Parts: sequence; structure tokens; C-alpha cells
Amino acid sequence: MKIGVVGLPNVGKSSLFNAITEAGAESANYPFCTIEPNIGIVDVPDKRLDVLGKMYNTQKITPASIEFVDIAGLVAGASHGEGLGNKFLSHIREVDAIVHVVRCFENDKIIHVCGTINPKRDIETIEMELALADLEQVTKFLEKNEKIARQNKDKTLVATVEMLSRIKQALEVGKQARTLEFSEEEQKLVKNFSLLTLKPVIYVANIFEDEIASSDNKYVEAVKEIAKEENSKVVVLCAKLEEELVGLDAEEKELFKQELGIKESGLEKLVASSYDLLGLMSYLTAGEKEVRAWTIVKGTKAPQAAGKIHTDFEKGFIKAEIVSYADLIEAGSFLKAKEKGKVRMEGKEYVVQDGDVVLFRFNN
Repeated sequence: MKIGVVGLPNVGKSSLFNAITEAGAESANYPFCTIEPNIGIVDVPDKRLDVLGKMYNTQKITPASIEFVDIAGLVAGASHGEGLGNKFLSHIREVDAIVHVVRCFENDKIIHVCGTINPKRDIETIEMELALADLEQVTKFLEKNEKIARQNKDKTLVATVEMLSRIKQALEVGKQARTLEFSEEEQKLVKNFSLLTLKPVIYVANIFEDEIASSDNKYVEAVKEIAKEENSKVVVLCAKLEEELVGLDAEEKELFKQELGIKESGLEKLVASSYDLLGLMSYLTAGEKEVRAWTIVKGTKAPQAAGKIHTDFEKGFIKAEIVSYADLIEAGSFLKAKEKGKVRMEGKEYVVQDGDVVLFRFNN
């Protein structure tokens, strides 16, 4: 899973990126500090792995991972090449979802590219540039193919033209493609275009440290209203505070979080929101050599889940030996879980569940 971290210059993107990846991306008080995207691969927090690691006395624990991409700050006119526009837009096309960092604090010492704090305007600035870029792409395709679709009656082309015409109408009135509903066939067709405004979005409302325990922030409320309208998610955090947490050991982090009333770190919030937004979950494999989490889309059947480990597992799939994490922990070992009848054999139609501990059986 690849997540793009975006936002106007100086809203806290790189500070947040530093915090969640511990990658040390440069963060400075001037626009376009980030030119080439910084990339960080981060582990997905999953306490179940440590428990299984102890149970199996495993040699290695491998969590699932997310790739965060810190993309250069965007300004008005990016769709026409202003600022670092074209580079910015090309990087966004490659991600699965967007984390849009929005400044929700006032500080005269930190320059705002527009001069004032206004989350609604900031969000609209970026979304307008994404919409304009998509509109140009869609319009070019329609100009080239509308006449051909009418003449040769190719069903796929006709369906594509009809779908893109609907998207074009939405973009022209300032709507994002993700706010539209698509049929199952259209969902397959629209994937071919990597539309920027189709990417699911998580808004990160970046606040001051002393506002962590407060729910009274007019800027945050403005972000929540926008997210509600388009069915997006909001994570409220302080990027500066998250960055400070990076240098602490596990015990110090917990004490610091308790003092501030923080239950989850920014990374944990983003991971949970990202998984939920993209409809993802993890199944687990466990043994003496390795305990590992595998990320799959909810609704994935056993053979396709096996294919995440190796394509041969999917091709030669026979059965999946499965026990739920809760049942395994309650039993105390895989053997005891089996004796209690908690381990079951499932076939090709079984839909893998979050927390399933799985052993695949396959033909070489």
C-alpha cells in the first residue's frame, strides 16, 4: 500500500512524515523544501505478532508495511506547471490513497503560502488543481474517442465514454470523481485512467500541542465538514508533537502519551484510517522461523490470499488450515486449538477473515 502525503507548503507535511517514518526528511520554513518525494517504508503496528512470536518462539517477526511518500507542496496553478506542479501530479497518480495535511493552527513565525489560515480555501486549492488535471486528461480522451464510440458501437468504448462524460460534468462544477457512484463494470474501466480526484482521502488536521486535549478548534471543524460532505476521513494530530515522540523509547512514549491524554500515535491513527478507507485487513502466518502479517483486501478468498505469499501457492492451492487468533491464544498453542476443534480446513470459496492464522496446503 502506497500513501501520498500532500498539502500546501508549510502545513506540516514533512514534520508528519518525519514522525511516522522516522526517516528524517528535511523540514524547513520555506516553500518547496521537498522537491523530490521522500519515501519511507513503515511497519504496521500489530500487537498480535509479538504475542504469536512468544508462543512460537519465532526467529523473526515481519509486520505488514505501508509506503509513505512525502510529495512536494502544491500551489495554485500546479495543473499548468506552476511551482512543482507536473512533478507533484505525476507522483500522486502512483499512490493508492492520499493523506492531505491541512494547517489548523496560527503561528506568525511559520509562513503560510497564502498569508492566512483557512482550511477550506487550502483544501479547495489542492482539489481544484487535481480536478483541472483530471479534466484535461478526460477531455482529451473524449475528444479523441466520442466519435469513434458512436460509429463502431464497441461496448467497452461506449461504456468508457459514457462514464468519462459523467466524470467530466462533475469536474466542471468542482466535484471530485470520488464523490460519484460507479457500477461494477465502471469501477474496472475507471482504474485505467489513474484519476487524481478518484483517490480516497484522509485529511490530517494539524494542530498545536496545547490543543490536543481540546475539541474547540474552528479550523478542525471546517475540515470535518468538508470530509463529511465527500465521505472522507479525518485524523486530528499535532505533527510537531509526533516528531518529538520519535526520539523516545517505548516506555517514555507511553508516559508522554498518558500525560497528554493521547491513546494512539499519529502513525497508529493513520494506519487504522488507511486500512479502513481502502477496505484492508491482515491475516497471519506463524511458525518457528517467522511470524508474519499479510495485507489483503476484505473479501479476499483463500487462494488469492495464498497468492500474496507466492503465486505458486495460489496456482496449486488445495486447502487452508485456519484458526482464529482469538481461539489460538485462548487454547495456548496450535496443537491444543486443534484438539479443541478450533482448527478447520477451508477450501477455495473461503473468505479469509482479519486475524486468521493460516497454513496453506498446495501442490508444487
